[in-house]
Amino acid sequence: MSIRTDMAAESFSQAGGAEKLQGVKVKNKVIENARLEVTDITIETQEAAEKLGRPVGRYITLTATDSTFDMYSDSFHERAEVIAKAIGELCGECERFLAVGLGNYALTSDAVGPLTAEKIFATRHIKSLAKEIDTDDLGEVTVIQTGVLGSTGIESSEQVKAIAERVTPQAVIAVDALACSELTNLGRTIQLCNTGISPGSGVENARKELSLSTLGIKCIAIGVPTVIDLCTAAQHIFGQTAPESSENIMVAPKTADKLSENCAKLIAMGINRAVHPALSQEDIQTLTC
Repeated sequence: MSIRTDMAAESFSQAGGAEKLQGVKVKNKVIENARLEVTDITIETQEAAEKLGRPVGRYITLTATDSTFDMYSDSFHERAEVIAKAIGELCGECERFLAVGLGNYALTSDAVGPLTAEKIFATRHIKSLAKEIDTDDLGEVTVIQTGVLGSTGIESSEQVKAIAERVTPQAVIAVDALACSELTNLGRTIQLCNTGISPGSGVENARKELSLSTLGIKCIAIGVPTVIDLCTAAQHIFGQTAPESSENIMVAPKTADKLSENCAKLIAMGINRAVHPALSQEDIQTLTC
């Protein structure tokens, strides 16, 4: 039975790590004041990409060292700055952004994207219409929530491509819930990458991808593992492979609502700081409350 995961760090570990895999660079560090362990993986060759099942690119995984993200942490501000720095490194020199909240608002374990979108400070209309206001310190940001195909009748990628052609961003930042294969990562990690994303891939409902190749612009994906395949979880707990006939069931922690809410606040603050670097976290909280 194949292991289902959206996490590059898990794929790397399952492939044997640096000792057995060429074409991959890995850096690890701990940021004490943010209580985060950072795993920075760069897949450099197509051969390595095929072995890992991940596109060539950079994957930054932030792992909380104190508790899962559904719990209160007094390191919120420091963690948001770490996320902002990572987004800046992945985006490069960009000033116009399209932020996309992927997922289903009505499903708590899939609500990270929409909840994040609600907290991002949109400025495109301000910069284009409020001529009497000095907006030079603000990035140009458009924010959308795509919903899910079953409710909207249109692919998220089609919405994003159409809007991107209209507002001409230099980078898309897409936020979504992910699936993991290791219980220790459930609700405890945030992954950022510059390879884009296929909405729904973690639950075997992959839609058309959002990426540089499909959109023609940089696509940064940010995600939190909020679900795990039941068979995979059982295998980790009991050390035995589930029968091939086992039904595919995705499970979420009982605190999925709080997890999605807390992660949305944290990721949104990181995005806001990255795209509006002149604004402090206090400024952003005032503007987005």
